[in-house]
Amino acid sequence: MNIEIRYEQPCDEAFIFKLTADAFKPIEYSDGSEPYIVNKLRTDGDLALSLVAVRENEIVGHIAFSAVTIDGADNRWFGLGPVSVAIEHQGKGIGSKLIAEGLRQLKSDGANGCVLVGDPAYYSRMGFQSDGKVTYSGVPNEYVQWLSLGGASPSGKIKYQPAFSGT
Repeated sequence: MNIEIRYEQPCDEAFIFKLTADAFKPIEYSDGSEPYIVNKLRTDGDLALSLVAVRENEIVGHIAFSAVTIDGADNRWFGLGPVSVAIEHQGKGIGSKLIAEGLRQLKSDGANGCVLVGDPAYYSRMGFQSDGKVTYSGVPNEYVQWLSLGGASPSGKIKYQPAFSGT
């Protein structure tokens, strides 16, 4: 499958919103907030990196990265998410391509690492790990994962941008 990964453009915003809403709709743990999180990150200027996957001129995937603090320190660590792939294109490696390209760009830009809250079976394939040293309020430790991009191993409580808390 021929997929182009590129930066989000202003004309993509409505497509990203719908794609994200549709991708998360069937997921049991989703509260439907994901497309609103992306919009608020963008509006607040907190969307550090936003990439889309395009196939035959159609956006079929999106990934967002935003700065995080760990124990109150801003050490050039970023949070991955949300990541969305159109339902009919899931399981074809598009999400993995978005993640790999996003991490490559973050590293190239001097990021020290990336954290996320997600399925360890999926994200461990990309090198993310959970050792209980990084936590996120109310989430079991095995779902809180990190990947060093050259920085020291993190330790402490993650704080995401306000978009994630609905503020």
